[in-house]
Amino acid sequence: MCKESKVPPSGMSKNGYFFQEMEQREAEQEEGSEGREEGQDSPIACGDDIHLYDTQISPGPDTDDSGCVLLNTSRRYVKLMNFEEEVRAHRDLDGFLARASILLDETAASLDDVLKRMLHHVGQDSHVSEPACNFEEVMSMLFTDAGAQEVNVHLLSETIQGVTATATGVQYQQSWLCILCNVKHLQRRHVCISRLERPQNWGENCCEVRYVILILAPLKMKSTKTAMELGRTFATLFSDISFRQKLLETKTQEEFKEALVFQRHQLTATNQQPVALGKEKTDPRSQKPLKCKDFFKAGRGYYEDWCRRLPFYPSDFTEGIVGSNKTLLKYMTTAIFLYIAILLPAIAFGSLNDESTRGEIDVRKTIIGQSIGGVIYSLFAGSPLVIPLTTAPLAIFISVIRGICDDYNLDFPAFYACIGLWNCLFLILGGIFNVSLLMKLFKRSTEEVIALFISIAFVVDAVKGTVKIFHRYYHAPTLENRSLEEFPQGGDLLGGNRSEVVAGLALNALPESFIQCTRERPVLCLLLMLGTLWMGYTLYQFKRSPFLHAKVREVLSDCALPISVLMFSFIGSYLFSDIELPVFKVHDRPIFNVAPFERLSPMNVVCAMGLGFLLALLIFIDQNIVVSLTNAPENRLLKGTAYHWDLMLSGLINILMSVLGLPWMHAAFPHSTLHVRQLAFVEQRVEGGHLYETIVQVKETRLTSLAANIFIGVSVLLLPVPLQWIPKPVLYGLFLYIALTSIDGNQMCDRMALLLKEQTSYPPTHYIRKVPQRKIHYFTFLQMMQLLVLCTFGMYPIPYMKMIFPLVMILLIPIRNNVLPHIIEAKYLDIMDAQHM
Repeated sequence: MCKESKVPPSGMSKNGYFFQEMEQREAEQEEGSEGREEGQDSPIACGDDIHLYDTQISPGPDTDDSGCVLLNTSRRYVKLMNFEEEVRAHRDLDGFLARASILLDETAASLDDVLKRMLHHVGQDSHVSEPACNFEEVMSMLFTDAGAQEVNVHLLSETIQGVTATATGVQYQQSWLCILCNVKHLQRRHVCISRLERPQNWGENCCEVRYVILILAPLKMKSTKTAMELGRTFATLFSDISFRQKLLETKTQEEFKEALVFQRHQLTATNQQPVALGKEKTDPRSQKPLKCKDFFKAGRGYYEDWCRRLPFYPSDFTEGIVGSNKTLLKYMTTAIFLYIAILLPAIAFGSLNDESTRGEIDVRKTIIGQSIGGVIYSLFAGSPLVIPLTTAPLAIFISVIRGICDDYNLDFPAFYACIGLWNCLFLILGGIFNVSLLMKLFKRSTEEVIALFISIAFVVDAVKGTVKIFHRYYHAPTLENRSLEEFPQGGDLLGGNRSEVVAGLALNALPESFIQCTRERPVLCLLLMLGTLWMGYTLYQFKRSPFLHAKVREVLSDCALPISVLMFSFIGSYLFSDIELPVFKVHDRPIFNVAPFERLSPMNVVCAMGLGFLLALLIFIDQNIVVSLTNAPENRLLKGTAYHWDLMLSGLINILMSVLGLPWMHAAFPHSTLHVRQLAFVEQRVEGGHLYETIVQVKETRLTSLAANIFIGVSVLLLPVPLQWIPKPVLYGLFLYIALTSIDGNQMCDRMALLLKEQTSYPPTHYIRKVPQRKIHYFTFLQMMQLLVLCTFGMYPIPYMKMIFPLVMILLIPIRNNVLPHIIEAKYLDIMDAQHM
């Protein structure tokens, strides 16, 4: 916490210019560590600055120096109040609660108006008796120009503001401001808290102010009762980002005071919570070194996962539904988003599997499998925000299996089921023997390479589908070794409009392929794909725009994908109904077929074991990386992880998928991280001209994914119509949207963008400040080479090369941990692998 004297911000000078100097801060600890920090000694760092301000707009010849004043700035860090040990913290809060002065949803926009309303509220309070105090004079004492008519620099005199010392320097908490003032004639201390109706921009480091805390104290007070000590108490409370979010949800002063009391309890109990012995021994995110003996503690991972997650299981269903802070609207928009974001890839990959397996696994089976597996996972998973899906790598694997069955004359359903069962056995054994602890070896850079590969796979699928449409329909067909122009009446037909062309061709009974090969079809497909991407991404970014109300912007952003899909499906299927667009096929076959294992020989079963191991390797890597990305520290998930149990659950679900001939599934990127963003509340700040968003709180619920997967199961009744009204180009647009939104926050993409930027526009990230520029570009280039290798093995059209793709992913671990440190110093690698603050 940094105390500022004769400094900051926000004031407007008489010549109309803003002057800000906000450099007092408070060290913030993430995820409840505020309380732990309180007991530690904070370094005191003091600094004095002298600032020269010229208050004249157009200085004349006689005013070169007359408009200049001297401003002294003094800054020092202040310790967080320790609510466990310091009795004064509780007394300060009790005194405030007894005669609370709280203004909710203050509409005033300027700092001066807000402070006037707060002082007026304090003066009108029946508990306040200050006959000798003139609150108009107090107002002037809050600023640097108090009592000096010749001084026009209008800045706050003394403030406390929260800061975090990060690798980038100092990061301000810009949503609250504590203002201190010592008044000579006051008889007692006063505190007034104002919550603004909307965030206000009051200058540098105060760009998103939502709370103002005004502290007034007599000039001579006991050392533990000064304005500074009282300010420490309330500044410590407001330094918790989750607490500030809870205050936003309060509607009355009583709820506001209850939130203050609850936060005091949280800060008091932080250091009193006993730590269970061995609680973190099998958590891959713990800092405990990896040892071989950890893999022989069979079942220990399951047990600790259950102990960690079972106490929160009831709240997974009640959070946001029961209590005062209901978020039903966010749950509804998130469920709709998930429904579209899961259903359309299921249709797309189902169509791809339909083509590769010749109808053995079609769209209907994919939708049913998604619903069954999704419902099971949402009910029993340890990470309910993770979304299981059948993915592009699995679709590729299935196509390779079909090719093997054709080459060696094997029964596909039986061989597919056998591979799946071997895969499930390996996954369950991996969960029992805590193999997920290997995630300790995965660094952030390795995870981002794999995540970016998945995003590229979505783009490649969209581009390949569009190119196939152009290849089939854009160029005129050749009929009986003659071109279209040579065909009888072809020239006349081309001279008319499209409807006349089709009518003429129909009358002449030309082949259907000729009728379909018209250039407006592929062009319309391209426009539908790009239009879906444009509208979806525009609405996704709409929450950052100044238009409409904040709640409307949030709803539009949450529903960006459903709106864009419905809009362009309507355009393609209704407005351009005369142009036949490519759609997926639907077969009228039995959905559930138990695999005929008797058709496999013992040698076939043994061969299936090798393929099952490779498949288990693929699912193991994807499953754990997605769970790790979903539970990243910046997402502020509080209920814990369950890597081992989730891996076993994936194996159990895929047993059912394998036996019934349904497509396999595992945790999907980027759907899982997008699910977290949909349920998140964020706080924005402006730093160095860049807008940053910090997740304040995430509603960790099972209801959204459960509802979405139930609706997906019901969607089988919508086959073939109306789901066939969604053209394939819209599905491709969805793929592009998912790929584009998934790279947001990918540090590798940010560093790749540096290669195209001039140095003056580099953002103030931690690696820019601490790593030489050449080392950053070397590291980025090496990551790009790894990505290129992944794309080669994962997308090159040689079937058996794709089989070893999981092994290539595993090789990224020794490359990062053993090879790269010989090229770039380990300290620089660790900095670039650190979390972006």
